Formats: sequence, structure tokens, C-alpha cells
Amino acid sequence: NIFQDKRERKNLSLCPDGYSLILHRPRKKSCKMKHITKEQRYTICVMKKEGYSQSDIARTIGKDKSVVSRELSRNSDKRSRKYDADLAQRKYRQRQKDKPKHIRFTEDVKQYVEELINKDYSPEQIAGRAKLEEKKCVSHERIYQHVWKDKKDGGELHEHLRNKGRKYRKRGASKDKRGIIKNRVDIDMRPKIVDEKNRFGDLEIDTVIGKNHKGALLTINERVTSLTWIQLLGGKEAEPVTEKTINALMPIKDMLHTITSDNGKEFAYHEKIAEELDIDMFFAKPYHSWERGANENMNGLIRQYFPKGSSFENISAEDVRRVQDILNNRPRKKLGFLTPIEFFNINFGDIKVAFVT
Repeated sequence: NIFQDKRERKNLSLCPDGYSLILHRPRKKSCKMKHITKEQRYTICVMKKEGYSQSDIARTIGKDKSVVSRELSRNSDKRSRKYDADLAQRKYRQRQKDKPKHIRFTEDVKQYVEELINKDYSPEQIAGRAKLEEKKCVSHERIYQHVWKDKKDGGELHEHLRNKGRKYRKRGASKDKRGIIKNRVDIDMRPKIVDEKNRFGDLEIDTVIGKNHKGALLTINERVTSLTWIQLLGGKEAEPVTEKTINALMPIKDMLHTITSDNGKEFAYHEKIAEELDIDMFFAKPYHSWERGANENMNGLIRQYFPKGSSFENISAEDVRRVQDILNNRPRKKLGFLTPIEFFNINFGDIKVAFVT
């Protein structure tokens, strides 16, 4: 009478030894497990030693007789044919370990990934683009693992990553030691609508310098669509920068609102740029690169093709235009992995932009 609940007493049975009791606890249907548990194996072991039939054992553990028969056949000792719960559990664990796993990173997926890496897509862009196009792929973390393994094996996939696997540190300064541009308008004066990023025509601008300060690139991006303009410069002086900026943006002059730059002296003629393009020009605070975050990111993408420390003396306008076309047709995470051209056509298709892809 140690079990006061009548339902508990109904689930008791007496072993053949005359004094051992086995408590049968029927499982709820919603919790019924497919595989035999470790505890059930101990029950099978005890009841088999006591001479119970497979039918009795099956009813006790809540399984079909065929399940018990298969368990005894698969997990008994092959030489002695004896069933031991610990041995059976070890055999079960080993089978689970040796069981073939579903492989998502198949050869077809690997080929798809490597093709896009060779087109300079980042792992995150590859995974995002595959999801957008409903193609089979793996996570960007798994793609990175593949790239690092390839690098360890002597491969060159990492050379197509933005930073080529190199680590870098952020720079900063407490004071700006450069001269202040005359009549500059601080970014605090920029209309708040620019931060909302819901209209076309708010730009950011900067320059990328070649080795030994010989040669430079003028980089311009549109904040909402990430459309990119790149111009080859002979130098970083204010006059050629002003001329190239006006020439690059003149075809879309009527659609422009603002342009934001850093405090480089190459933008000293900002008033001429603003007048010619009928645009408001603002300057970020010194060393506040995050105020032009999209442009900083774009410059990093450009550096993938024109690495820091490389000479710009031997690159041509065609080389620069090729990189511009690549970036404008490269999926971006911020655009839901659409390309800038695709995003522009979907959201601002009614605007005619003089832009060759």
C-alpha cells in the first residue's frame, strides 16, 4: 500500500521473483517518444532477465512488440546474445553518431558560392542574394568558414573579400589640426529630411588617394539607393575635384538636394559646386566619419579593387568605370540584397537618371 493512488496500484506488476515490483507509467500520447530511452532499456533488461515475454515488455514500456524485438536484435551482445542496457545505449549513441547527416553545402552550392566570391560578393551578400532569389545556399558564417579553409589550403578566395582577411584598427583624434574651410556649413544645419532617407538626391562625397599621394579618385554616393559615381583625378587639388564633381553630377542636377563631404581642403571650392549644381553643401564634423557612413563604406568597397598603398598612376578611366558598374550592380544588405540599380528602378523608376550600367 505504498502507492495510495488507485491509478498507481493499477500500474503495478509483480516480477517472477515474488518480491520485485515494476511500475508502468503510460505516456501521454502528445509526449510519446519515437526512440527507446535509456530508462526503457533498463526496464527491458530487467524484465528479460526475469523471463517476461516480448509482448509483456512492449506493453510495459508502451511500445509495439516489433520495437522490442528490433531493439533486442540490434543491441544485444553479438557473441553472447545477452542484452545489457548500458551496452545497448552505447550502441544506440554510436549509430546516431555514424548516421549520415544532411549536407547543405553540396558541390552545387559550393560552386554557386565560389562563382559569386570571384565576382567580389561578400559572404553576407551571397547568402542574402540566394534567399532573395530562392536558391539553395548556406549561412554567411558557413561561407566564411569555407573561405578560411580555402586560404589555409593555399587558395585565393580570400583575395576577393573586401579586407582580404586583414584586420584593421579604427582611427580617431580629439582635436582637428587641419585648417577650417572658409564659409563651410556644418552638418548640424542639414535638413532633417536627409536623415529620413526617403527621397532621391541626397549625396555624400569624398576622395580616395593613391600611393605616395599620386593620383586620386572622386567618390560620390546617393544615400538612399547607394548609387555610385567614381571619377579618376589627376591629383587631390581643389580645382580638379570641383570640375569633376560638377561634370559628374550635371546630368542629374534637377534631381539633387544636398551633398555632404568631409573637411578635406580638396572641397575648398564648395561654394562653386553648390552654385553650379544648385545644391546645398554641408560638412561633417572633423573625425566624425560615421556622419558619412555610407560613403565610408563605399570607399572600403572601392579599396577592394584599388587597394590602399597601390599606385593610381597606371589606372585608366575605363578601369574606374568598370568598378563603378560592378558596385552599382552588386547586391547590398541595406537594400534587402537588391542591387542599387534594381532598388532605384523599383522605388524611383519614374525619375530618369543619366546613368550607364
